[in-house]
Amino acid sequence: MSDQPTEPSHVTHELHPGEPTRDTIDAEPQAAPTSNPAQQRQRAIHLAQAVRHELQKALIGQDAVIDDVLTALIGGGHVLLEGVPGLGKTLLVRALARCFGGDFARIQFTPDLMPSDVTGHAVYDMQSEQFKLRKGPLFTHLLLADEINRAPAKTQAALLEAMQERQVTLEGRALAVPQPFMVLATQNPIEQEGTYPLPEAELDRFMLKVRMDYPQAEQELEMVRQVTRSTRSDMLDVQPLRTLLQARDVQALQRIASELPADDQVLDYAVRLARATRTWPGLALGAGPRASIALVRGARARTLLRGGEFVLPDDIKGCALAVLRHRVRLAPELDMEGTTVDQVLKQLLDQVAAPRR
Repeated sequence: MSDQPTEPSHVTHELHPGEPTRDTIDAEPQAAPTSNPAQQRQRAIHLAQAVRHELQKALIGQDAVIDDVLTALIGGGHVLLEGVPGLGKTLLVRALARCFGGDFARIQFTPDLMPSDVTGHAVYDMQSEQFKLRKGPLFTHLLLADEINRAPAKTQAALLEAMQERQVTLEGRALAVPQPFMVLATQNPIEQEGTYPLPEAELDRFMLKVRMDYPQAEQELEMVRQVTRSTRSDMLDVQPLRTLLQARDVQALQRIASELPADDQVLDYAVRLARATRTWPGLALGAGPRASIALVRGARARTLLRGGEFVLPDDIKGCALAVLRHRVRLAPELDMEGTTVDQVLKQLLDQVAAPRR
């Protein structure tokens, strides 16, 4: 079967050359039996913080968003980025792709986009008189699903199998997607005309829903200063960013983060937070078990990012809003009053007791 990707007009592929990096980690622990786990963890912390620093060069005033995206990358999850136009959602993903030495593909979601434009399809080859599979842009490491809510639900659902099971079924064959695999989807929360809300099942597959807000005044001033000195119109340039991560480095970061110790009380706290949403006043729909899992995986990733040795309740709390906000539904009466999901969740976080150290 042919593994050549399709090239519809909606899709952009980028392949970054495998540049050697100074900050690499052993993805295969058996390859270095004498390696000290503590030393591996320190190298992982140093590498994660170096990537954060590079991204901060490209995206000014969005440090919390950068941390959330790195949390999902290290936690092995997917991210839904929401914000009004011009805040740098696509820029952030392009910057991350620039720091990553693997494959990157972008799909511009439009109302006429078909599921086969995402996953691939069978093509009849006249010479061999056989059907050959052409893999779609989904077969990549980092996938930018730009304006995902502009495509109908049938096309959005083409991502579901890959996001959950890390495989795509084409013509009855289950084909694995490259590892690591991460979907970063963007959407505009303001514009409703010509958009399709994401199904609940697909929302639940996103580890985090990250909201980008306007930068502070001094940060916006610095952004204007930098952009107006550039020749690239109204955007910051990601070309100067260093390639720090290879695919094996990301897998090593994910492995090291997953092995960070978390006390049973901390795990219980994550479960209690998720379960509290199911009976909390003002929430018509609570979060499922995937929320509990995402809270713990996200907390372990944040522990690595801050350079910690074990998971703290604050690490759970730090990623709770991004983990829960798209998995719960506000009661209609509060929605009519103008109350937001985040306001209700903040009350929940204040009132559900965290374990004491």
